[in-house]
Amino acid sequence: MCDTFIVMPASTGDGSVLFGKNSDREPNEAQALEYHPAAAYSGGDAVGCTYIRVPQVRETFATLISRPFWMWGAEMGANEKGVVIGNEAVFTKMPRDSEGGLTGMDLLRLALERSDTADRALEVMVQLLKDHGQGGGCGYKNRDLVYHNSYIIADPGRAWVLETAGPLWAAARVHERYSISNGLTIGESFDESHPDLIAVARRKGWLKKGVTFHFARCYSDWFYTTFSASRKRRSRSVNLLTRSADTSGPGLAMRILRDHGPDPEYRPGAHFLLDRLCAHAANALTRDAAQTTGSLIAHLKPDQQTFWAIGTSAPCTGIFKPVWIGNHGLPDIGPEPGAVYNAQCLWWLHENLHRLVIEDYGSRISIYAKERDALERRFMEQAENADSTDRGEISRAAFDEARQKTLQWIERVGKSNINRRENLVFRRYWEKQNRLVL
Repeated sequence: MCDTFIVMPASTGDGSVLFGKNSDREPNEAQALEYHPAAAYSGGDAVGCTYIRVPQVRETFATLISRPFWMWGAEMGANEKGVVIGNEAVFTKMPRDSEGGLTGMDLLRLALERSDTADRALEVMVQLLKDHGQGGGCGYKNRDLVYHNSYIIADPGRAWVLETAGPLWAAARVHERYSISNGLTIGESFDESHPDLIAVARRKGWLKKGVTFHFARCYSDWFYTTFSASRKRRSRSVNLLTRSADTSGPGLAMRILRDHGPDPEYRPGAHFLLDRLCAHAANALTRDAAQTTGSLIAHLKPDQQTFWAIGTSAPCTGIFKPVWIGNHGLPDIGPEPGAVYNAQCLWWLHENLHRLVIEDYGSRISIYAKERDALERRFMEQAENADSTDRGEISRAAFDEARQKTLQWIERVGKSNINRRENLVFRRYWEKQNRLVL
């Protein structure tokens, strides 16, 4: 489960585009932050996606992606042209193909590699959907989890919402701001669609005679859409975007991605559904595939695109670092994460801190949150004033300093008392997760 939002130049103070996404998946499903340089290929090449191979194009753009370690596709990412995409699982009445096809994450990564604008990315994705379909198990341990997908696709000047139901789809231009979660959001108004979108709904009896077509009402699966709590999360992100006095920079996106709702004394074990933007797994029934395992922010200006990657789980406990797509690529962040704990890996190192904090979130996050926020403010100031020759060094230094701070905070938090324990179900759930990876 995930949340993605976009704010367009008409609604930002500096005329930029602001994009943010949290990727919510299983708690031990480490996510790899990766940079892939541009590449050229010969005719007849194919690219191996998660389940199938598809024809390769002659040239691919450089990309920055965040992907679950076991799959080829990505949950979110950007390319050298300033195109950025985030996806959401959505549940519809159309049949789900568990046997194969392109996953929603494959579609996202392929579009980033092949598209120099948001408009082109939309074209690439709907053509791939037509040619290969979407499908295959998308869960880590639970490969029976199969779903359809929605996306926000943006570049420094334009943005689209693309929502799918099997082979069918609808797309709407974004003019001011938009947020998507794990439910269809497009209604009566959209700009482009599959040619059979309305006819299929009418043939299946989902669109009654004399009723105006509404994409979400016709195609949404009520049960899964309701119990994913997607409407509550989407409402919260829209409210935060609308109420904010400052929508001009990545600081707003960081606050939204870390949001636990209006309660100032958040306890990760105290709510039943996945109804918070910054998600923490809590039980095997309703909040298992419900841990924020990666986050990405894009601050897009026509002359400069800055990306803020966390490279870890839990944005509320982690640190956003600046990244630029160019000759310097991504700093050395250690080995690629896998299925078991590895202290040399950025993602797993931070899990020490995250899992210590959630034992008593209120007390333990206060040990270092102000220091973390000051660190990020300094990073943002450096990034805003950086020229192209400085960016690689600024990014490298930020990742190095973040690693050192994480090690210090692990020690400080680990030595602190637990003043308010979470409930027994929460504690036993995380004890089991820890045993699985050690």
